[in-house]
Amino acid sequence: MNATTLWQACAAVVTVVQEHEFKRGVEMRKILVALMLVVLPLAGLTAVAAAAATPAEQQQQQLLKKKQAAAEAKKKADAKKAADAKKAADAKKQAEAKKTAEAKRQAEARKQAETRKQAEARKAAQTKRAATNRKIAAARKAQQPGWACEGFLECLFQDKPRAGVQRASTRSSKSSGQLASMNETTGSDIDWAPASKYAVGSIVVSTPERALYLVTGPGEARRYSVGVGREGFQWSGTSTIVSKAEWPTWRPPAEMIKREAAKGHILPPEMAGGPENPLGARALYIGGTIFRIHGTNSPGSIGGAVSSGCIRMMNADVIELYERVRVGAKVHVYQ
Repeated sequence: MNATTLWQACAAVVTVVQEHEFKRGVEMRKILVALMLVVLPLAGLTAVAAAAATPAEQQQQQLLKKKQAAAEAKKKADAKKAADAKKAADAKKQAEAKKTAEAKRQAEARKQAETRKQAEARKAAQTKRAATNRKIAAARKAQQPGWACEGFLECLFQDKPRAGVQRASTRSSKSSGQLASMNETTGSDIDWAPASKYAVGSIVVSTPERALYLVTGPGEARRYSVGVGREGFQWSGTSTIVSKAEWPTWRPPAEMIKREAAKGHILPPEMAGGPENPLGARALYIGGTIFRIHGTNSPGSIGGAVSSGCIRMMNADVIELYERVRVGAKVHVYQ
């Protein structure tokens, strides 16, 4: 109860006294004095109590403010901690991405180095084989002034020229002595009008000419002398190169083995690749057929009609063709 309330109570008492018709007099003054003696101390005590309550409330308010400030400071600290954690996570992620990219780059570099190493190894092997071919060719050339063959097996495996027999005619500009070396090339770049009808990289075989043309551009080709199928084994058509092989294994078809066996010639079921293999240094396999474009172990047969349908080339020529023709290239054979 505050002072105002006490004064209001005193006023109410006075009003009550007046309503009960107390007359002015001693009693009235006594009553008023008594009321004043009671009310004034109470009013003072009430004011003191009110004054004493104000610091407590202020203390509570200050405590509340401190709590609020502490909560705000904690909120800011938590926000900063979260931001620092995110920054650290982003930095770690970037470092990992950089590490991954570097590992990928190094792996690609190793792969390229390995590819170069393999290519160099293949090139070295080819150089070594070419040197071997040159030695073999030189030895054969010294022993064989002129090659000739009539039968299929003679053209595959003969080691000596037949006396008095001339090699089948060839339209190549090179001499028989030159063709006797398996390392010699018959290839020559020419202007060839029919080339415009074919895609660059295509192979065109003219059986009557004993020639193979590699189309190198519009109206341009590289011409090679070749051996073709003997009578009854020649063919014509269009196909593609489906695969290629270096120093291929020779596996005679069953019908060839049977046909030659009837003549008293026993063919091996398989012959590993090498200088003595009839397929020579390289083979390009013609899709949809049993035929190939391949090298030879019998250079004197080039320019003749001596095979069972395959297109036969000098080893140097077929190695060159092998490098220049891709799998999928078109092959056109004409009789």
